[in-house]
Parts: sequence; C-alpha cells; structure tokens
Amino acid sequence: MSRPFQIEIAESEEELKKCLQTVSLGNQKEKLQMLWWLKSGQVNQQQEIGKRLARDTSTVTRWLQKYKSGGLSGLLEVKKAPGAKRKIDDAAIAALQQELKTEKGFASYGAIVEWLKQEHGQDIEYATVYALVRYRLGAKLKVPRPQSHKQDEKLVSEFKKNSESFLIV
Repeated sequence: MSRPFQIEIAESEEELKKCLQTVSLGNQKEKLQMLWWLKSGQVNQQQEIGKRLARDTSTVTRWLQKYKSGGLSGLLEVKKAPGAKRKIDDAAIAALQQELKTEKGFASYGAIVEWLKQEHGQDIEYATVYALVRYRLGAKLKVPRPQSHKQDEKLVSEFKKNSESFLIV
C-alpha cells in the first residue's frame, strides 16, 4: 500500500492566484497551478495532478520535493547555465581597448591576433578576435585613405587653409 499524499502549503489561495496571474513562464505557471489545486482542495492525489498537467508523476514528485525543501522561491527558481569561460582574460581586453584608442591602432584583425600572442601570450583565433573587437567592444579598425608619397606637405596645408574661404558662402 502506498503512503498517504499529504503536503502543507504555506501560501494562501489568494497569494497563489495572484502569483498565477503575474508569472510569465509556462513551467512556473504549471507549478503554481499545482499548488493552487492542492491548496483549494480540488486535487488530492499525485496521479490526478499528473493527468491534469499532462506530466509524469515523477515530475510532480520532484516539484513537490523542491517546494518542501525551498518553499515557493525554491520551486519557481530558474537555473541558468554559467556558460563557457572567456578565452581572452580581462587584463588583455583592457589593454586591447587602450591600444585601439591610440592613434596607431591596428592595421588588421590578424595584427590584433599577433599582438595578443606577443604581448599577452594568448593564442586566440581570428574569428574570436573579430567578434570581440567588432561586436563586444564596438570598435572598428580605422585605416587612413592611401596618400601618394609624392605629395608635398606644404602645398597640402596651404590648400587646406585657402579652401576654407571657398566653402563659406
């Protein structure tokens, strides 16, 4: 013979109903619905809850164990995976940001890969560096337009001074 199904729910029916109306995730809604049914006395067996929610009884048991051990917050907790560890450490990212802000900068993303290898001893792939610099740091490599080596600097500066008077109308 199975043991009797008994669980003590600390929250009132009104609290559970308000939570049901405000929660946005479907999984949390199901869990709150289960508690509300139990509190209001509509359901008194685990199999009945499983049938109403279209869930296995082992899932219902697991939810009830979470509620018993952690309360409402433990039941509704959404766990998130920590994600992968960054390939470039924070010190290297800070140094890269400073280097990107200088006048010299970098000629290409390949140059950044080489700089990271030489300065910080980190062997990072091109695509990773591109994604970091372009999307996370929001920087673009600034390459000046090519200029002729035959250009006379005095004539260029004189042209810039005189061209301002032509632009003012």
